[in-house]
Amino acid sequence: MPVSLTHEAALWDAGARVIAGVDEVGRGALAGPVSVGVCALERCDVWPEGLADSKELSVARRDAMAAALSQFGLARAVGHASPQEIDAHGIVGALRLAGRRALARIGEAGVTVDAVLLDGKHDWLTDPQASLFEDPARASAVLPGPTAPPVTMVIKGDTLCASIAAGSVIAKVERDAIMAAAHGDHPDYGWDGNKGYGAATHLEAIRRLGPSPLHRRSWRLPDRAVG
Repeated sequence: MPVSLTHEAALWDAGARVIAGVDEVGRGALAGPVSVGVCALERCDVWPEGLADSKELSVARRDAMAAALSQFGLARAVGHASPQEIDAHGIVGALRLAGRRALARIGEAGVTVDAVLLDGKHDWLTDPQASLFEDPARASAVLPGPTAPPVTMVIKGDTLCASIAAGSVIAKVERDAIMAAAHGDHPDYGWDGNKGYGAATHLEAIRRLGPSPLHRRSWRLPDRAVG
């Protein structure tokens, strides 16, 4: 099913002027940041032709789409949380931190977001009260950045909502560029290809060399081989 603005229109009709589509990339990686893309839209009825979830696009099409998205909407931004922040706050806290950074950049562009469409089932962007999905001590930690506007979850939103798909693409392209650049300093892990995910060659390099400073030390990484 192609993306549309159906979910966005429902929020516009309910009185929101600016809707932000939000998606994350890098959640399941072993190394590198977790990244959150945000695309803020006021009411519109068109989007770049061929826009889709970043996972459905080839590298060349993602790069071309990211260029097209530079003119889509009121503002776009990507926020990142480092491996050290993932270790300190847990993955959900790090997602929230990256999302706040992205929303702060949207605010710095002079855009006030009234409502958020967030991909998935679980709202990791809103400040938690009590959660089954993260350590309470980490959940209660004070994180910098603006609190999120009201959030509406959309399951498979990156395949349904143009704003969320846009956030997915810009986050994927920016994070991939970070990992490709990091490959130059740590070529043995193959990040120019696997982008920090658990490919067989990446796992073998961790066993052989141990983790790098960009690995998530709190995660279950392969043990370094003795000898």
